[in-house]
Amino acid sequence: MTTPAPWWRDAVVYEVYVRSFASTGDTGMGDLRGVAERLPYLVDLGVDAVWLTPFYPSPQHDNGYDVADYRDVDSRFGSLADFDTLLARAHGLGLRVLVDLVPNHTSSDHPWFREALAAGPGSPERARYLFRDKPNNWLSVFGGSAWQRTDDGQYYLHLFDRSQPDLDWTDDDVHTLFDEVLRFWLDRGVDGFRVDVAHGLRKAAGLPDAADPVAAQSGLVTGPMWDQPEVHDIYRRWHRILGEYDGDRMAVAEAWAATPARTMAYCRHDELSQSFNFHWLEAPWSVAAFREVVRETLVEVARVDASPTWVLSNHDVVRHVTRYGGGARGLARGSAATLTMLALPGSAYLYQGEELGLEQVDVPPADRQDPEFHNGRGPGRDGCRVPLPWSGHESPFGNGTGRPWLPQPPEWATLTVEAQRNDPSSTWSFYRRALAARRGLPQATEVTLVDLGPDVFAFRRGQVLVVLNGGDDPLPIPAGEVLISSAPIENDTLPANAGVWLAAPAS
Repeated sequence: MTTPAPWWRDAVVYEVYVRSFASTGDTGMGDLRGVAERLPYLVDLGVDAVWLTPFYPSPQHDNGYDVADYRDVDSRFGSLADFDTLLARAHGLGLRVLVDLVPNHTSSDHPWFREALAAGPGSPERARYLFRDKPNNWLSVFGGSAWQRTDDGQYYLHLFDRSQPDLDWTDDDVHTLFDEVLRFWLDRGVDGFRVDVAHGLRKAAGLPDAADPVAAQSGLVTGPMWDQPEVHDIYRRWHRILGEYDGDRMAVAEAWAATPARTMAYCRHDELSQSFNFHWLEAPWSVAAFREVVRETLVEVARVDASPTWVLSNHDVVRHVTRYGGGARGLARGSAATLTMLALPGSAYLYQGEELGLEQVDVPPADRQDPEFHNGRGPGRDGCRVPLPWSGHESPFGNGTGRPWLPQPPEWATLTVEAQRNDPSSTWSFYRRALAARRGLPQATEVTLVDLGPDVFAFRRGQVLVVLNGGDDPLPIPAGEVLISSAPIENDTLPANAGVWLAAPAS
């Protein structure tokens, strides 16, 4: 008798950006009760698991990724009792729940950091963070120097906002804290974790200057602050903790590594379960790029016997419909890319609102809240974080009763869940059909790339042939039963910027 594969190896995980998913009050922000109430919606859509962005106590300088207490719920979002209710309801509906873990830095409001400032240079309290007498040339991801001077003349490292001091993962107290945090949430029953900035916890010994600080800041090169070999020791320790619990508990790394090989190193057999495949997300609309990412990803996951992941959007990047050109063409391409990734073996991670075909919103500068924007790093990420439209014809579109924390475009009136659920031609209906069709895919994990021309990305998985037409002209498709397509098929022809699954005999 064979042992069933862990649930996460081929799950569809839906990211809930808690601030924007569903509000039950007049604050303009989402909350845990709102998530709990909308869980049947996610079951109906057809996902397997939910990933919740941070809901911990926080001053919210970076929308909750500046954590002041890792073992509680911010009153803006509810209480621990609300979380327990949400978790029980999700499990009752057959949904798994992942929570966000933020181990690279704390909030400057965290008791540890306040103690560090009060204790002064050379103290054990400061050893939990990266204080130095002289800064190096590292830059913050959010702009400017990565060092902030304190009143006593020392500097502390913050790879992100100055309200997010980096922890020193060579300190035993830091390891002990996160061992306890993991067990706190695992004991409550969570199914796993999404690990924020998983590639950043360990820095190069001595904190040397970056050869090219601008390139290191942008992630174009692996600087001394990213993807250091010692970081993997942390995840081996966490792997052992996860293994103490039943139910195939898991963790997925947000690791922006330079290559698929470096990415997959985070999910070796004794480390984390998965790592986000940002190489798929970063690929332009290009058949050649898609083919290379899939080929290289599958080679590298096979080396470590891991499960690949596929993701097109999240709360940190421009929504993929906009990245693919926007408007009708961007939406068509987005649907085709989604259909393609759902046919690949491994897990798919969806971001809230993509099932509605939402594009990036050009949030007015006066309403922007992202520290990236306020530090001069472009428009920021607010445009992908606007609260979801559920119903009605005007803001807040059924998302609570208060003014949304980010303004919703009036044209979303035609894109609400209410408007799309009964429309068989809507993006929501397409996603629901695609997720249902995915459950009928063969268990075979082997993918064979098929050459159907320079403008076509095609592969075979078992008896299913997947075809994506990346060109500008319609494409005659091979014979076979159409299982699902992202656009109507007429006369055995696939439109431009469309995808299809065909039931076809193996060659």
